[in-house]
Amino acid sequence: MKKESVITGLLLTLLPLYGQQKAERGTVLLDEVTVTAKRQLSHIGVQQTVLDSVALRQNITQSLGDVLSQSSTLFIKSYGRATLATASFRGTAPSHTQVTWNGIRINSPMLGQVDFSLIPSYFIDKASLYHGASSTGVTGGGLGGAVSLGTAATTKEGIALRYIQGISSYHTFDEFLHLTYGSPRWQSSTRFLYSSSDNNFRFVNYDKKIVETDEEGNKTGAYYPTERNKNGAFTDMHLMQELYYRPGRGIRMGFYAWYLDSERGLPMLSTSYSEADEKKNQQHERTLRTGADWERIRGDLKLTARIGYTYTDLNYRYLADPGSGSLNEMVQSQSYVNTGSAQVSGEYFLYNKWMLKADIAAYQHYVKSEERATKEGYRKARPEVSAFVSVRYTPTERLGIAANLREEYYGGDFTPAIPALFADYLLSKRGNLLLKASVASNFRYPTLNDLYFVPGGNDTLRTEKGYTYDGGISFTLQSRQTRFTGEITAFDSYIRDWIIWLPTFKGFWSPSNVKKVHSYGAELKGKTESRLSTHWKLNIDGNFSMTRSINHGDPQGWADNSIGKQLVYIPKYSSGVIGVLSWKEWAFTWRWNYYSTRYTTSSNEVATRRDAIEPYIMNDITLEKRVNTSIGSIDIKGVVNNLFDEAYQSVLSRPMAGRNFGIFIAISPEIKQKHNKKGDHTDPRY
Repeated sequence: MKKESVITGLLLTLLPLYGQQKAERGTVLLDEVTVTAKRQLSHIGVQQTVLDSVALRQNITQSLGDVLSQSSTLFIKSYGRATLATASFRGTAPSHTQVTWNGIRINSPMLGQVDFSLIPSYFIDKASLYHGASSTGVTGGGLGGAVSLGTAATTKEGIALRYIQGISSYHTFDEFLHLTYGSPRWQSSTRFLYSSSDNNFRFVNYDKKIVETDEEGNKTGAYYPTERNKNGAFTDMHLMQELYYRPGRGIRMGFYAWYLDSERGLPMLSTSYSEADEKKNQQHERTLRTGADWERIRGDLKLTARIGYTYTDLNYRYLADPGSGSLNEMVQSQSYVNTGSAQVSGEYFLYNKWMLKADIAAYQHYVKSEERATKEGYRKARPEVSAFVSVRYTPTERLGIAANLREEYYGGDFTPAIPALFADYLLSKRGNLLLKASVASNFRYPTLNDLYFVPGGNDTLRTEKGYTYDGGISFTLQSRQTRFTGEITAFDSYIRDWIIWLPTFKGFWSPSNVKKVHSYGAELKGKTESRLSTHWKLNIDGNFSMTRSINHGDPQGWADNSIGKQLVYIPKYSSGVIGVLSWKEWAFTWRWNYYSTRYTTSSNEVATRRDAIEPYIMNDITLEKRVNTSIGSIDIKGVVNNLFDEAYQSVLSRPMAGRNFGIFIAISPEIKQKHNKKGDHTDPRY
């Protein structure tokens, strides 16, 4: 038998609390019982954070980047509202975080990263973060970790509809439609999201100082001007269609397609003295992601086959007024990316003590990138293959051990083998006190831009190499009214041949393998669920991270003071807390975030305010009321972001919005809501 953990649960019992009179009003006792639950073999030693549906469904205006910054220990480097948002996992670079969607890797083959601002949280049903060594079970190259995203079939029969309309500050309008259909064999889901905004918020520009003088030129005072965010308007459209079929005999087939069309102005820097009509930076992206899979569970064997195709058309334009009074196109960079993928995997259970898994995934990239005026750029095709095997074993009821081995191939070269070892031990069934440990090596090969970008690509780059060690403990404490789960993890990792782009004497930037980075620290996670009374509930979800990411590379010159210093834009401390207080059909949510100082220079020397980004605390609140009617439900939600009007930045010279407001109305008509008895059953072992 697989290991069992003992979880103390709360069950409702139909017993009177203060006599028959109160029993007639529906008052019940909460009786404490013992419930046993089986922990999956696939989770042995894994450091994982699962985002719940409440976090993903807080607000249709939120991207996945917003959710990750509030609900996890990841640091999201955001260039501003509706602009690039990338993830730093345990002090690593954005390209060191691998991301999959329904099992298909979606990192750009050009840049190696994912823009989380282009992933609406309402388009994701399942989101899991795999920290450090645990990422090797998802894909290779995750020197910091991996993010696994997915969608899911509806679990209800009949037709269901949900429509949300949002109106927010800065002429921001959001519309979301979700239509589902479910039957024992067929499930369909259609989602549509359209967002637009002038995004012209006001901010106090602390990067400019206006000096006032009298008629004789003597200084009489100084102030920081209030300006508007210039050229930040955007429109985003997303459409996703899913179709699932279950013919029986343990077989499930699925098809999914996701199309996005995003037109965004890249806001001017706060250091720019140009007017809004003198310069424009614009980015237009069209991306189509499609996939189909087949899955069969028969007895102790699970087989999966998957194919996918991704197309991206990315256009960047820079326009400026050379003095003629009109804007001329100075730069137009065009990139086309086509990626086909195929994957086959199998999982097998032996005597309920062993789990064997094998997986092979292949990707073929075709990239064309050029500057249209000069015709400079590159055209490249690159195959990538990743093969994976895993063995997991529970020799005793309390002990679990596992070993992973991954091998990767890219463009004619193989990475060294990627091994990982995991172990956990159940110290106590009471409280589910579980020790975890893991160790792994990992490798990430250069991106196509690293190798071939014109000008500056370097086709002699070496593969980045990483070693990661994890250790931690998780537990569950529960009383009659409250359940608390917590986890504490310490990590230590080393990355050699870190790729970094540096300026050259020829006037352009070029990548080199120059850094040796030592990243270490601790992560704390906690979640409490409390029933305060019959109608009152309080849920609090918090996290804290301490990350030291130190450069131990070779000095790049006699004046290089970066050795032994924290990497730029990596906060040493970060924390987030989400609290939800609910009463009947009302819910009040408070989201709190903190980030410590982030240095913008590798020397970590703060001589001016531009050498570091000051720490900040962010507070957002939400009040929601559900109204149930005979024909459905209506949810009304009011949101206040940046409650205390904090003046802050995430990236140097990129202004962020102050206090802003939004109101949202969600309509869910009661068409047909029956539980699907046959549609979504899966073997709990997988």
